[in-house]
Amino acid sequence: MKTLELDIGGMTCAACVGRVERGLRKAEGVEAAAVNLATERASVTYDPARTDAATLVRRVEDTGYEARTAEASFPVEGMTCAACVGRVERALNRAEGVLSASVNLATERASVTYLPAATSPAALRDAVRGAGYAVPDETERAQSRLDADRERRAREMTDLRRAVLFAAAFSIPLFLLAMLPMLWMPLHMWLMENVGMNALNWIMLALAAPVQFGPGLRFYRSGWAALRHRSPDMNTLVMLGTTAAFAYSVLATVAPGLFPVGSAHVYFEASAVVITLILLGKLFEALAKGRSGEAMRSLLALRPSTARVRRGGEVVEVAADDVRVGDLVLIRSGERLPVDGEVTEGRSYVDESMLTGEPVPVEKTTGSRVTGGTVNGTGALTFRATGVGADTALARIVRLVESAQASRPPIQGLADRVVAVFVPVVLVIAALTFLTWLLLGGEGALANALVHTVAVLIIACPCAMGLATPVSVMVGSGKAAQLGVLFRSGAALEGLGRAGVVALDKTGTVTRGAPEVTEAVSSQPSAVSEDELLSLAAAAEASSEHPLARAVERAARERGLAVPTATEFEALPGFGVRATVDGRRVEVGAARFMARLGLPLGELGQEADRLATRGRTPVFVALDGELAGLLGIADPLREGSASAIRTLQGQGAEVALITGDTRATAGAVAAEVGVSRVLAEVLPEGKADAVAELQAGGRTVAFVGDGINDAPALARADVGVAIGTGTDVAVETADVILMSGDLRGVPNAVALSRATLRNIRVNLFWAFAYNVLLIPVAAGVLAPWGVTLSPVLAAAAMGLSSVFVLTNALRLRTFRPPLRVASSSPEVPMRQTVARGQT
Repeated sequence: MKTLELDIGGMTCAACVGRVERGLRKAEGVEAAAVNLATERASVTYDPARTDAATLVRRVEDTGYEARTAEASFPVEGMTCAACVGRVERALNRAEGVLSASVNLATERASVTYLPAATSPAALRDAVRGAGYAVPDETERAQSRLDADRERRAREMTDLRRAVLFAAAFSIPLFLLAMLPMLWMPLHMWLMENVGMNALNWIMLALAAPVQFGPGLRFYRSGWAALRHRSPDMNTLVMLGTTAAFAYSVLATVAPGLFPVGSAHVYFEASAVVITLILLGKLFEALAKGRSGEAMRSLLALRPSTARVRRGGEVVEVAADDVRVGDLVLIRSGERLPVDGEVTEGRSYVDESMLTGEPVPVEKTTGSRVTGGTVNGTGALTFRATGVGADTALARIVRLVESAQASRPPIQGLADRVVAVFVPVVLVIAALTFLTWLLLGGEGALANALVHTVAVLIIACPCAMGLATPVSVMVGSGKAAQLGVLFRSGAALEGLGRAGVVALDKTGTVTRGAPEVTEAVSSQPSAVSEDELLSLAAAAEASSEHPLARAVERAARERGLAVPTATEFEALPGFGVRATVDGRRVEVGAARFMARLGLPLGELGQEADRLATRGRTPVFVALDGELAGLLGIADPLREGSASAIRTLQGQGAEVALITGDTRATAGAVAAEVGVSRVLAEVLPEGKADAVAELQAGGRTVAFVGDGINDAPALARADVGVAIGTGTDVAVETADVILMSGDLRGVPNAVALSRATLRNIRVNLFWAFAYNVLLIPVAAGVLAPWGVTLSPVLAAAAMGLSSVFVLTNALRLRTFRPPLRVASSSPEVPMRQTVARGQT
């Protein structure tokens, strides 16, 4: 069995997902098919002996959707005859995801049509090399799948904007021309005297036709495909409703004599305005849709493009892709490591926060393992490559994020669930209305049948129902932005309110993410003050490379203390440092350093134990051979973390802490903020697994994190929440971003999400109720008693329902958050994201 990834175009709702899945499962040899609406991707497991990629693509196209393909063209060297051509073509056609391949011997070029979700131009070139032929390095490279995906989304956004602007340019004057005379009788009289009703109808036809058969064509394509596969959706209802209104109006314009006296009205504005409003809703949805590919792009950008490698007795610079297992790689101070390996020479501190999330760089000496994508400190390192390409830790994180995003079930919108039942019922009622009036309508049966059928379709047209969700989401998202919270999509807004578990990363989320001196304690016999103790310790640590030394030095300067210049500095790896400051011998280090100096800890030892239970790292200070004091260093809590967690618990959510830190430190932080469930010493792969464990039993889990190491968990969670001041990878992977970096934004976002969900339910109830009440009237059920609903009144009622939906949604602007959040900094990187139009 093989698994193939397909990029699917044209899906708009959960009904589309089901239709594609059913179409794929009908193909011979297909064992399973899963489609994700958010990523627009299908994963198909099939027997290659019974079907192939081209057949699966045709199945998708047969259901009315697009299986996106790409083309690559590159030179091939070394071919000499037709047999070579055949060998290269066979190698390419055997590659996963290739639909067709042709090779031209005269031009020495290969042209391949392939599935961008299943393979890449690089893999195709590797297939040619595997067949024994060369692909020159200077070949023109086809765009990667991520670049192609970004361009496709940009094109879709541009097309939608153009469609909305084009439709609005005709719909607005058409609406004014149709409605103003009804509201202001002098204008109506003037138009009748100077233009005439027939000429006015032709003018409105001229304005409506470009909308109906321009931007409106997309509803015909999608709606007809859905209808043809006996799975009508909202596109089908838009297609039928607007077509009925438009066609009826054309007949009333061209042949008004076909209709009973006084019923030859036109409804061009109804069809055009509905199309414009639905397109506007789709534009809002596209603007809010998260870009899953950006997380991949940000992750891949962590790896440098080149590496310095020792080969043949000299150092050469090669592409990172060309590093081989066993190569000796040289890293300068401050450089990012290109691959995984084991240190053979040098000593340095490496920032591994992208993997562990912990702020303290890790010391690396001979024999230490290093990871590609991490950042070297001040020292130089030489290491032997042990993991390259797809075998690096960074590549595994990329696969984890992609897998988690692909496996996330699409959240089916409330409107889709209503429409799934509502649309077929409306179509049946419209058909019965037409047949009943045609058979029982007596004189003018055909005209009456048309009038009542069009009234049913207009009253059922999903303007209010289509706006019920996106308008509330739009107002709710705007209110959230005022509160420093960005929702990437309506699905995120829906999911966060339903979260039963909120899992928090520790470092950088609950805590500030940087070590700080939290306590300075002088020993009782010592005459040294806390400020003097800190000043002397900072002077001794000033020349040290250790990350904790920076915390000590920073604390002294923040207190405004003078930091003298130290002499005779000596670093003792694993123990501490020694220096002479203002004529005094200062020794700073761990408890084992004091033991090595023969200094008893006494009461300071007990104080150190108390600090350790609170998650502090104790650092002792000795002056002239006597123990003078103790510094406590820790990653302090963010302001508001404790109150945020208490509020979440008050909202009924279980709060869990997930961290790569030690159990002791994690337990101390959890006790401080009131969290009982702690998962400590968890690596990136483990964080995603921990989220999956919390999801057991069908619970909705929201994960809050800020680092690269959190990306798999953010993607795996039902709703990923990123601290906006964190890494770009976390921000791009998440569904919700806290711009201020304040954890109090989470309970605020949960409260707003729940308020928005309530608002959407109210909108849907009234939009649906108005249809349930008025469709029978439009169908003519009350006609025997003289009560009918003409298409004119149906269009007016439809407009009033939309006004109600809009007014109800605007109530969200009065939402008051449960907690007050600090103002977001103007330097928050997410401001750039907003400017790029992603929310």
